[in-house]
Amino acid sequence: MAGDDGEAVRNKQVIFRDYVSGFPKETDMEVRESAMKLRLPEGSNGILVKNLYLSCDPYMRNRMKKLDVPSYRDSFQPGSPVTGYGVARVLESGHPNFKKGDLLWGFTGWEEYSLITAPETCFKIAHADVPLSYYTGLLGMPGMTAYAGFFKVCSPKKGETVFISAASGAVGQLVGQFAKLFGCYVVGSAGSKEKVDLLKNKFEFDDAFNYKEEPDLDAALKRCLPEGIDIYFENVGGKMLDAVLLNMKIHGRIAVCGMISQYNLEQPEGVHNLMNMVLKRVRMEGFTVFDYYHLYPEFLEMVLPQIKEGKIVYVEDTAEGLENAPAALVGLFSGRNVGKQVVVVSHE
Repeated sequence: MAGDDGEAVRNKQVIFRDYVSGFPKETDMEVRESAMKLRLPEGSNGILVKNLYLSCDPYMRNRMKKLDVPSYRDSFQPGSPVTGYGVARVLESGHPNFKKGDLLWGFTGWEEYSLITAPETCFKIAHADVPLSYYTGLLGMPGMTAYAGFFKVCSPKKGETVFISAASGAVGQLVGQFAKLFGCYVVGSAGSKEKVDLLKNKFEFDDAFNYKEEPDLDAALKRCLPEGIDIYFENVGGKMLDAVLLNMKIHGRIAVCGMISQYNLEQPEGVHNLMNMVLKRVRMEGFTVFDYYHLYPEFLEMVLPQIKEGKIVYVEDTAEGLENAPAALVGLFSGRNVGKQVVVVSHE
């Protein structure tokens, strides 16, 4: 019950130091320990949780700057813990949706123990017969992003050509597999030979290329997709978007999920080939996953059997311990991770 003294513990935390310009650095965050009592405040309808896994995601870069217009979530607060998606176990609950011992995924702090004050935004984990870390990726926000972006925003048809940038990342690897299972021809770009091999051999993309080794992205796309692109799943922006616009088919669709090439620039790059949207009657639509969370049960119904039958595979890049979380997050922006970047806080 809330109100007793609770166990006194040391709570290791990743603290955000100050707003960031340019590329983020590990020193923009620091790891600290503070004392806390494991109890809910009197009358709280929040939940007290032990964090198990944390998710490193590119959108978090936008939260490192002071935002005039909220993006995904509000900015990180200097002097407070970083926040993001994670998997946790409930220690104490003042909310009717959760009880002690429940597993959940949702928004939590980058710390060992968190008080979640808006538990209605969290999802209870009903299927624990898959790796729990999957709920930071395949079965969490990135999985839902891939599902909503591909099936709902792109309106795919069997036999269409699909191009995915940042294709080995948390979202891209799933979009490619969904598209293949749906009966599309799938090509991806990534930033290393290892990642390109992963796309072709593990995720069974039809073709892939290393954009860092392509002096002419337009030529690379024409080589891999000579008849053009029906669907582009956009994670990168900048020069890649400009090249894709030259290669879209008539009535093509572009789902704008993210633009990681632009996040660390003081002045975003311009896009020069937008006239092709008119000539080819292309539809380009930005989206955020929050608008589609009501479809989560439908998503699970589709994807859980495919995981268990081995039709969908997932690659994670795991960092052990909160002390390694800042390096893991910063590494996203140099492409250091291979697959979904996860931080393990506790194996329990």
